[in-house]
Amino acid sequence: MSVWLPTAPCTPRACGTHHGPVTAAAVAAVRVVAGLFLVLAGALLSTPVALLGAGARDRLTRLWARNVLRVFGLRIRVVGAPLPPRGAGVLVVSNHISWLDIPLLAALFPGRVLAKSEIRQWPVLGGMAARGGTLFVERERLRALPETVRTLATALTEGSRVVVFPEGCTWCGRDQGRFTRAVFQSALDAGAPVRPVRITYRTPSGTPSGAPAFVGDDTLPASLWRVARAGGLTAEITVLPLIPAGRHAGRRSLALAAQRAVTGDTATGDTPADRTTADTTAGGTPQSAVASDSANRPSLSVHHCVSSIPAALSSARTPS
Repeated sequence: MSVWLPTAPCTPRACGTHHGPVTAAAVAAVRVVAGLFLVLAGALLSTPVALLGAGARDRLTRLWARNVLRVFGLRIRVVGAPLPPRGAGVLVVSNHISWLDIPLLAALFPGRVLAKSEIRQWPVLGGMAARGGTLFVERERLRALPETVRTLATALTEGSRVVVFPEGCTWCGRDQGRFTRAVFQSALDAGAPVRPVRITYRTPSGTPSGAPAFVGDDTLPASLWRVARAGGLTAEITVLPLIPAGRHAGRRSLALAAQRAVTGDTATGDTPADRTTADTTAGGTPQSAVASDSANRPSLSVHHCVSSIPAALSSARTPS
């Protein structure tokens, strides 16, 4: 693992707690099997769906994503700014808690996701990600970062909606990581706006739940089972006001503005991470960016950096 990769202090034992209803083991097992079936179906259908027009592809992506969340017993709650119509390229940035973040964002923002290059080698999901237009980054190769920034800028210029988790690592949701700045250079280069989004997973009482958190040394089977057993989960997605292209001249101020929007921090000083290192049923230059962001050292442990499943049905063939 490269020393410059982001990490977080969260662990499954400390953070993966759910203070709410618990689903029977038999029901949870059915949820896991049904969820895996839907992922497999998404992988098999991703190729023919990629041949469809953008509107049809978006509708099917949203349907698939909502059903993935539904079979795991989650509801979606959307709050905040109204969703914009499909149009010019936009960089969607969000905090990162779980593998559930991908279908949750795909249910609202079907698009191309930036993910770690290791996903390309995963059985079933790797091919699904590539066919879905996932943009891969080699996180351990610092020299690959400028090319990643150029790839993102090109996708935005071509009109794609690009989804990025700038923390570069999953956090439990109680705290969040600092947004790395390099990805924001792509928005500046493309003249694209930034859409901040905040994700929160809640219990029936409205308190945050740690069950969806996929952090630390957690394994995917353990995480799947923990989510399936947690009853009454709501996936809340807050769509925050758009940051228009040109409002910020540099990636540092743009990243800080997006992070403050997502964390809800309006202070003028350091962000919290700097200081601490409508209901619906779930249905500068790139090189200088490398030099700046490589100074972000890890904290306490190794985490699931950009740990996610791909947005299955979005296509690289046409703008998303």
